[in-house]
Amino acid sequence: MNCKQFNTILLEEVLLSLGHLPTKQTEKEAWFLNPFVKENHASFKLNKRLNIWYLFSEGIGGNNIDFMKRYLNTSISEVLDWAENQNFSSFQHQRIANRILENLDKTYDITEVKNIQHPALFEYLRERRVENQTEFLNEIHYRMNDKNYFGIGFKNNSDGYEIRNAYSKICLGKKDISTINDGSNSIRIFEGFFDFLSFKNVEKFLDKEPSDYLILNSVSMVNKIKNDLGNYQNIELYFDNDGAGNHAVEMIKSKNEKAEDCRILYSSFKDLNEWLIHEYPSNEVKIHHKSAFKR
Repeated sequence: MNCKQFNTILLEEVLLSLGHLPTKQTEKEAWFLNPFVKENHASFKLNKRLNIWYLFSEGIGGNNIDFMKRYLNTSISEVLDWAENQNFSSFQHQRIANRILENLDKTYDITEVKNIQHPALFEYLRERRVENQTEFLNEIHYRMNDKNYFGIGFKNNSDGYEIRNAYSKICLGKKDISTINDGSNSIRIFEGFFDFLSFKNVEKFLDKEPSDYLILNSVSMVNKIKNDLGNYQNIELYFDNDGAGNHAVEMIKSKNEKAEDCRILYSSFKDLNEWLIHEYPSNEVKIHHKSAFKR
């Protein structure tokens, strides 16, 4: 287990495994007595959505690694050794996460493809605020290494599936872009399908007409499409606000003078979906972005 994997384990599960129960909780947060020293009033706050903690009595906080380093009074490597020997349910699903599985026919079998039905998947979509966009998605059940899994599936142009759930992010089949064509002379390009689904939720509000859509499914796929956009009169780019996103925007704009960087809509957030989760539909944000973003 590495730091990234450990930090995605639910901190609430870590606390429960150590015998710490919340004194009160809501859907978004939970409060605990100080796990480091005895106290009578709960001052340890867990943000469930971000999976981070803050101890008000001492003015410190952080992620899972930060918590266990202090709790065990030890090094990061020893924290990871400890975590590896635990049996966190939210990590069992992660053991196949963040791998790109291309052309591994003997490694997995897709056993069922159907409309989204499982409550856990609906809840995950609700947390990402795209639960009303299931027309673009499937519920995929698959078997891998003699174990059964399921997740939200988004199909690509090579009949592979981007698979997502609360614990896993993989691709079954060949990695490829996904295109949704409407016969338009405009196209909107997204890094991932959650950003595409997020845009569909605000498309009417932004006074945007439907267009063609291209989802890279990985920013590395930008090399595949940067020279094939010449037939479009309008090209809108909705990439992440990070170095890779900046580079992808520059690559496409260098080959297509009509390309427009549209990240002003969510300039204070990592990506379009994060903006949707945290800001939309704030009236102040609506007014500001509608005037700034309208063509």
